[in-house]
Amino acid sequence: MPRTLAHDAVLREARPGDEPGILACIRALAEYEREPDAVENTVDALRETLFGQTPQAFAHVVERGGAVVGIALWFVTYSTWTGRHGIWLEDLIVLPECRAAGYGKALIASLAAVCEERGYSRLEWTVLDWNEPAIGFYRSIGATPMDEWTTQRLTGDALRALSATLEA
Repeated sequence: MPRTLAHDAVLREARPGDEPGILACIRALAEYEREPDAVENTVDALRETLFGQTPQAFAHVVERGGAVVGIALWFVTYSTWTGRHGIWLEDLIVLPECRAAGYGKALIASLAAVCEERGYSRLEWTVLDWNEPAIGFYRSIGATPMDEWTTQRLTGDALRALSATLEA
């Protein structure tokens, strides 16, 4: 799967040892998304999630000069309608100093290739409404918005409260 990209960068599947670079990219994304203090993830948690006994998520990275400069972190989904799996792209980030070299497109293309190889029916993700550069990029590669769907989320106290209703 490794592919050589512009500026002697390499696109490949993440491997043990990439966790600090992946976490640095996650933190850069949080900074960009105006949530710099929201990242609770750690190198150890990433190691377990990506490379533990039963990996629960996966990552493709762009490495340049020995450093991870871009990531696509993803996990497998399932569509009850198609009866097939898909990919949920949780995070896509290319560090600002490495943008405009085609790395983001290569990362998404690598996930599209996984979908094709495995017979998955879809590749999905969310984007913040205000992130016009990302929205423009996604439109340029053929992605279409799912405007009729609104993401829902339970966290913190609401998650705990709902869980507690089973104990009552």
